[in-house]
Amino acid sequence: MSDLRFEHVYRPGSDPTAPTLLLLHGTGGNEHDLLPFGEMIAPQAGVLSPRGNVLEGTMPRFFKRLAEGVFDLDDLRRQTRELAQFVRDASARYRFDPTRVVAVGFSNGANIAASLLLLEPGVLSEAVLFRAMVPIVPETLPDLSGTRILMSNGRLDSLVAASQAEQLKDMFEDCGADVTFVWQPGGHKLTNEDIEVARRWLTDDR
Repeated sequence: MSDLRFEHVYRPGSDPTAPTLLLLHGTGGNEHDLLPFGEMIAPQAGVLSPRGNVLEGTMPRFFKRLAEGVFDLDDLRRQTRELAQFVRDASARYRFDPTRVVAVGFSNGANIAASLLLLEPGVLSEAVLFRAMVPIVPETLPDLSGTRILMSNGRLDSLVAASQAEQLKDMFEDCGADVTFVWQPGGHKLTNEDIEVARRWLTDDR
């Protein structure tokens, strides 16, 4: 285990003004899975890509679940705190700007990124969430004013119901976030359309 709590890959960006992408893989993935994806959507950005610390059988995840779509909320809270501290510690170690960290998460990774936004506001400046659902409903909604969030979900996704995706979008908007929500025609897998919408969204003038 790394002394930064997570096995991970860090690569500095080629442009010092670019953000750092926090790449968060899906169930069964690892710290290398989303590196090509990060390169495609923001080639000049730095990347920080941790491997989830929870094992489901042999499959790494970022938090435990009790069944498909049923999360262990105590573990989710604990793992969210751990990931938030990891980002802070990595920022100090690698000297990237902690105010410009953009999560890019898929499935389980998108759900832990959503939990970071809801439980640890301020860790992420922006987030790109692919196939996310509601991870947790906090007792008090955070103020996410000024936080940009892109959600890209699949209309044919058998793992994430449309109502779950829309509930998460509504929750973020209730927090004051600037949410862009996109329906993709496919299912749970990432597609070229996801890459393109993320690339355009990240390079929008703002």
